[in-house]
Amino acid sequence: MTMDLESLSRDDLKKLRRDVEKAIASVDDRNRQRALEAAERAVAEFGFTLADVTGMAPARGRGRRAPLPAKYRNPANPAQTWSGRGRRPDWVNAALAEGKALSDLAI
Repeated sequence: MTMDLESLSRDDLKKLRRDVEKAIASVDDRNRQRALEAAERAVAEFGFTLADVTGMAPARGRGRRAPLPAKYRNPANPAQTWSGRGRRPDWVNAALAEGKALSDLAI
C-alpha cells in the first residue's frame, strides 16, 4: 500500500499517525493474548498452570477501597466531613480564611 504523504495536510497526517498508533496497539494486544494462550496450552500439557510455573498468583482486578474515616467536620453542617486527604473542601478553606485552625475542625 503506497500513500503520497506529501500531499496530506498536517491535520490529516496527525490523524493518520493516531490511526497507525491505534492499529499497532491493537495488533500488540492480539499478539500478547495469543502468546498467553500458547503459553497456557504449553504448561497444561505437563499438568501445570502458568501460576504454578511462574510462582505468581493470577492477576486480580483492583478492588474498591473502603472510605477513609473522617478527621474533620464542618461545624455549620455536621453532615460534611473530610478525611484530611486530597483537596480541601470549600468549607475547610472558608473556615481557615475566617481565622480558624484546622485543629478547630477536628472530630
